[in-house]
Amino acid sequence: MKRIFLLLPFLAACSSTPQITNVLSPYRIDVRQGNLVTQEMVAQLKPGLTREQVRFILGSPPLADMFHVDRWDYVYRLRPGQGEVQQRILTVFFQNNKLTRVTGDVVADDGAQAAAPKPAAQVIDIPAPAAAGAAAPEKK
Repeated sequence: MKRIFLLLPFLAACSSTPQITNVLSPYRIDVRQGNLVTQEMVAQLKPGLTREQVRFILGSPPLADMFHVDRWDYVYRLRPGQGEVQQRILTVFFQNNKLTRVTGDVVADDGAQAAAPKPAAQVIDIPAPAAAGAAAPEKK
């Protein structure tokens, strides 16, 4: 009985400490929904591509509206367990089964960054030490 009375203040202190409840939180998984469309994929899209070619590059559209047959919407949503929700939307428009335009918040990579060579390991030249007799000052 005495042991219970000795432990009771310690248990009460642990439950009332707000720092412990901030540190201990349940694990939440990252939820990814839709097709991830990258800049490289968008850079491959050119006007005049067929629907099959666009489907090959981007994948099947998760949203194909029956009222807008010439429009495909690609929505990607990432809800991390901790942090802000991220969402990307890309809309592809067709006319006569040919790609006419692309809109959305995924911008095509211009290729300048991809084409630029990445710097190799930097080489630093260290001068060789001078001869022992020539560089040492004379002592008097």
